[in-house]
Amino acid sequence: MGARQEKTGRRLGLTSLTVAASGLLALLIGVAFAVLLFAISDANSSVSARRASRTALVEAGGMEQLLLDLETGQRGYVITEREEFLQPWQAARKALPAEERRFTDSATSPGQRRAAERITRGVKSFLNDYSVPLVEMVRRGDPAASGLKETAEGKQRVDVLRAQFDSYTTDERAQLAERTDAAGANSRQAVLAAALGLAASTALVAVFTVLQHRAVVRPVRGAAAAAEELAGGDLSVRMAPSKVAEIGALGTSFNTMAASLQDSRRRIMESTEAVHRRTARDLHDGAQQRLVSLMIGLRLARELIPRTETAAIDLLDQSIDNAQTAINELRELASGIYPLVLTVKGLVPAVKDLASRCPVPTVVESRDERRISSTVESNAYFVVAEAVTNAVKHAQASRIDVTLDFGDVLRIKVADDGVGGVGKATAGNGMSGLADRVAAFDGKLAIDSPPGGGTTILIQIPIPA
Repeated sequence: MGARQEKTGRRLGLTSLTVAASGLLALLIGVAFAVLLFAISDANSSVSARRASRTALVEAGGMEQLLLDLETGQRGYVITEREEFLQPWQAARKALPAEERRFTDSATSPGQRRAAERITRGVKSFLNDYSVPLVEMVRRGDPAASGLKETAEGKQRVDVLRAQFDSYTTDERAQLAERTDAAGANSRQAVLAAALGLAASTALVAVFTVLQHRAVVRPVRGAAAAAEELAGGDLSVRMAPSKVAEIGALGTSFNTMAASLQDSRRRIMESTEAVHRRTARDLHDGAQQRLVSLMIGLRLARELIPRTETAAIDLLDQSIDNAQTAINELRELASGIYPLVLTVKGLVPAVKDLASRCPVPTVVESRDERRISSTVESNAYFVVAEAVTNAVKHAQASRIDVTLDFGDVLRIKVADDGVGGVGKATAGNGMSGLADRVAAFDGKLAIDSPPGGGTTILIQIPIPA
């Protein structure tokens, strides 16, 4: 009887342990799912907030472009007194009310809205209190219109407004970065919770099956696989946490190293993009504007020279042609460094603009078009530009097709009907540079180029959440 009771007690003890382990496992899974659901909800809110911030940045760029069109058109008219130079000014003046509404409505916070309204008032004041009266003065033939006082006032107003635009976009980008970091932190917490739940469940199973060695072997194999992926260029790989002290310390060190490398790569790319953008802007606002003023002055000088002075007229005509050539070359240079349309309108319009200037007929198609990270947009644009350039130079193609698919990753397809026969062994410096640029963003590149069958380049670039 006593033996039977002892045996029965042992069974109850095993059942209790099983129920306790099952309950703990269920609790862990429930907590992990709850954290995941919370992270998904917060991620959706963060996505909406980031989308609103990107829209605000686009509208700020459009508003700033209108200001530049007003100032450029007005300045050209003041210098030349020709009505055709007022076309950008008139177009910007007509588009200003609608753009003002979109700009202020896109503000993502009360502070940003107040800043947008202040900028809007400043642009209106520039137009109504300075630009329109100045144009009217020119039309009346008032010599004070081109005086130093009027010119200095216009430059001062534009500089103040551009400083306000810079402050507005800087604040908006800071908010966007904060929202991105918050979403990333919540995602990491969810992943960590799921990983901890899995680790605890595995530990419970290991207690019942007495397979303690797997708690060491599996993490070591995972570390080896992660190290192999890291050596192959995938800096996003991470090691899962481990309850074994030595493996846990190894995982922490590995993850810290991988995160540091990934952050360094991101900072380098963002710094390079910022340098390109600033250089292109300086070329546009500096040398290009001076060349335009020089060409306008040469044209005015030519009109003042009597027709009998043929040698001087020929020399001025040649100088005007050289100035126009320099302006065109400078525009091409600035576009190659960082095209303005990429900043203002996004990747697809920039690629279409590239296609319109391509000597080989190029067709651009897009699916699920949207604005994405400026760093990814810049990298993707130059990837397409390099692929199209290679096709123009080497493929002997009569048509190029470019497809952009915005999904969870950015998929790019560049296909031509040229001679084909491109492979890793035969690829030149252009294709190698293309592969390096894609790899720098943890992307993937594939080439399908049968001899005589054209070349198709498939590229996948991850889009940051």
